[in-house]
Amino acid sequence: MNICVIDGQGGGIGAAIIKKLKETLEESVTILALGTNAIATAQMLKAKANRGASGENAIVQTVRNADLILGPISIVLAHSMMGEVTPKMAEAVAASPARKLLLPLSQENVEVVGVQKLPLPRLVDALVDEYLRGRGFSPREIL
Repeated sequence: MNICVIDGQGGGIGAAIIKKLKETLEESVTILALGTNAIATAQMLKAKANRGASGENAIVQTVRNADLILGPISIVLAHSMMGEVTPKMAEAVAASPARKLLLPLSQENVEVVGVQKLPLPRLVDALVDEYLRGRGFSPREIL
């Protein structure tokens, strides 16, 4: 199973997701760190992603074959993250056949109605514990 974790700017959200995934799923999945920039990718690789790549083309090409895409909601918003998410990136992520689990974190002028505002560590715990492990999914069943 290929799990793509996408982040930009400093890569802190992606790194937190990868760290929790590694603690929970260990080596049963392949985690691909996709950064909108090299700094974000480096941070996610430090968190123990299996592989990493940076930039528009890397994201556009890799999400086509992803089984699961994780990241902040900004990864489907063109021009988000201070312009780091290009329209091609946002379109590729949205059009990917992969299941997407997006955290409701955004610095953009976007609010997701009906969602509690929780700190990043609690959101990451919910992502892995409730949406993946808590529903009894094995890595194969996450799809």
